[in-house]
Amino acid sequence: MTRANAQRWGAVSQTLHWLILLLLLVLCVVGLTMGDLPRTPKYFWVYTAHKSLGITVLVLVALRLAWRLYAGAPPPVPGTPRWQHAIATLTHVLLYGVMFAMPLSGWLYDSASGLRPFKFFGLFEMPKLVAPDEHLRHLAHSAHEWGLYVLIVLVALHAGAAFYHHLFQGDATLARMLPRGWLRVSAQPKDA
Repeated sequence: MTRANAQRWGAVSQTLHWLILLLLLVLCVVGLTMGDLPRTPKYFWVYTAHKSLGITVLVLVALRLAWRLYAGAPPPVPGTPRWQHAIATLTHVLLYGVMFAMPLSGWLYDSASGLRPFKFFGLFEMPKLVAPDEHLRHLAHSAHEWGLYVLIVLVALHAGAAFYHHLFQGDATLARMLPRGWLRVSAQPKDA
């Protein structure tokens, strides 16, 4: 297992990064559309799959954070202004916060709703976090919904900054999170 070095993120960090992104995209699409599904057995299957994927993301984000604390992160690309590094750090902290808050608020919403426990991919029942509580259910649902919009904005900022660095700065910010050779980087970063 490779750790981060001075040039790039390691393979474990890259894999977790892209896997979490893929799962978040699936969760967002399903979350935004499942309310329109007719209340058939398929709906309940989709709803349970959404919950199970949310718990999966919670576990993967915890693993990613633990791995980052263990393996470290590459230093900022040379020439990156301090203010850009500060914004990137704040964005990462907010992303981690929202990626924890989304599945936890969904789990809390499910718990407070008083529904029977859902089975994680049909394997085992997930414990309830709280007893049924209509007020808490409403708060958790609102937090889950608003968290989605915050997540979309943060992901857009994060991805936009990576593309900005690649397209306009010509540096390796984006390439460092991709396997070697996937993206060409100009030898000389452009001046900001």
